[in-house]
Amino acid sequence: MRVLLAGSSGLIGATLARSLTANGHEVRRLVRRETRGPDERNWDPPAGRIEPGAFDGVDAVINVGGAPMGLRWSAARKQMIVDSRVEPTEVLADAVAEHGIPVLVNASAVGFYGDTGSTVVDETAPNGEGFLAGLAARWEAATAPAAKAGARVVLARTGLVISGAGGLLGTLKPLFLLGLGGRLGDGKQFMPWISLTDEVAALEFALTHAKVSGPVNLTAPTPVTNAEFTRAFARALGRPAPWWVPGPALRVALGEQADEMALVSQRAVPEVLRGAGFRFTHTELDAALADEL
Repeated sequence: MRVLLAGSSGLIGATLARSLTANGHEVRRLVRRETRGPDERNWDPPAGRIEPGAFDGVDAVINVGGAPMGLRWSAARKQMIVDSRVEPTEVLADAVAEHGIPVLVNASAVGFYGDTGSTVVDETAPNGEGFLAGLAARWEAATAPAAKAGARVVLARTGLVISGAGGLLGTLKPLFLLGLGGRLGDGKQFMPWISLTDEVAALEFALTHAKVSGPVNLTAPTPVTNAEFTRAFARALGRPAPWWVPGPALRVALGEQADEMALVSQRAVPEVLRGAGFRFTHTELDAALADEL
């Protein structure tokens, strides 16, 4: 397949591009800077502009772009987080509809569900409350023009990606190596994780399996609590993790982001992927940490 990929400079996008190429697909990258090779096409989402010819012969579009969440949200940061996801998706969905592209795989997040406590949630669960839940709903709604035009649209609701190359572990690893790791709040909040290996494989699976459409949870089938994650990560690094950060202290340090990310509980499971026959490489966190680190 010839795939037009947006977000190829990020952790997931760069790994996905390599995997798609290795598996025989042709990858055409959308970039905002000046193009540097024959596989790149320029675009400017705020201006609604995509280089002419970018969609020629394209079989599918994958969009995994989005600005990093950052450590603390200001009003400006929140607007940037929204704009970097919703605006490009609107531009791509309109283009998919205009050019008759049959498949759009678009990033989303398990934040769609809000805080669900210990309740197991699959793709049928409703939209939750909070900034991230509202963001995910707007992000997914932006794909509507593509769906209305008849494209198969996959909404890839990704969990916390486990990778030694960056992401969550890149933030936590220095602290844990110094022996400063510890659980957050009461540690009972569920963390819907997925290894980078399975994240990329699941995106490719969604790309090539015609029966997969709509919301798809990209999470391992075994979400763990924050306390369980803390112990597993400490074991993987051979370091103690004796500390505890109380919820009120996190709220002082992080503000709104504490409840939205550090203390939120989402026991999300991948029912659509399992029902479609996807096989996870990593179903247990210890194995995922060992391989990805």
